[in-house]
Amino acid sequence: MSEEFGSDFITIIDDNGEEFELEVLDSMDYNGESYMAFLPANMDENDPDYGIIILRVVEDEKGEELFESIDDDDKLQDVYEHFMVLLFDEDEEE
Repeated sequence: MSEEFGSDFITIIDDNGEEFELEVLDSMDYNGESYMAFLPANMDENDPDYGIIILRVVEDEKGEELFESIDDDDKLQDVYEHFMVLLFDEDEEE
C-alpha cells in the first residue's frame, strides 16, 4: 500500500454499536477471499495487547464493503502469516 499521501483510516462499528478507528496497513486476496490488516488508530505501542487486526472483506447485497472477523483459528493464523510476508517484503523493498 502506498504511503505517499499518509495513512488511510477507517471507522468501524462493532456488534455492540461501539466505534473504532483503524489504520489500514494493507489488503490482500488469498484463497478466493479478500482481507485487510489494521492497527488501532489510538494504540499505545507499550500496551501488551498491541497487535494487528485482520478482517475478512465481504460485500452486502447493496455492494457495500463489510468487515467480518475470522473465527477459525487455523485460517486466521494462515492469513496472518501471509500478511507478515506481504508487509515485511514491502518494507525490504523500500
